[in-house]
Amino acid sequence: MAALRACGFIIFRRFAKSSPPPNHIEYLLLQTSYGEHHWTPPKGHVDPGEDDLTTALRETQEEAGLGAEHLRVVEDFVQELRYEVRGRPKDVLYWLAELRDPEAAVTLSDEHQDYRWAPLEEACSLAQYKDLQDTLRAAHKHLT
Repeated sequence: MAALRACGFIIFRRFAKSSPPPNHIEYLLLQTSYGEHHWTPPKGHVDPGEDDLTTALRETQEEAGLGAEHLRVVEDFVQELRYEVRGRPKDVLYWLAELRDPEAAVTLSDEHQDYRWAPLEEACSLAQYKDLQDTLRAAHKHLT
């Protein structure tokens, strides 16, 4: 059985003026409006004929209202997560992208009921899955 494939972005913003700490980084998590209302970065399934990065951009636009023009993709970071959903294997690719304007508005689709910008440790406690926590930590390490 082929694995389901999904792609998305770990989106972060920096507040250079904030203190403490300098270059404070926050990560965007969306809370699903279905199931256990878990928190996740914007992501979704690859459409036939679509490449992975295009999927990540499309899903981020659909789920958070943030398009390619809002994002600065960090070229040398990508993480692959593998897990099972209802007995089926699933692969998720996450790229890292900075929100160009830290004040840009997030516009949710009906797939999500809430969103939060959270510093690393809060983001990790919202993201209940260890592999997603590890991905957030790897992203943070890459940035700092």
